[in-house]
Amino acid sequence: MVLNSPEVQMLRTYMSVLASSLSGGRERDERGEIAQTVIIVAILAAAAIAICTIIVTKFTNKANTIPTE
Repeated sequence: MVLNSPEVQMLRTYMSVLASSLSGGRERDERGEIAQTVIIVAILAAAAIAICTIIVTKFTNKANTIPTE
């Protein structure tokens, strides 16, 4: 049966661990996490912009080499 597959069991285990960690009720010091998250998001955004620029440049160059007449 599909519900007894190893993937589903692993997902159930992961979700139960996640739920128990979220409902733990313990206080955490999260002061440094915001700066770290902002830096990671900025790096990922810069990488995405660079990748899009490369793709658009390649498509534009290829489109300019196609004869239209």
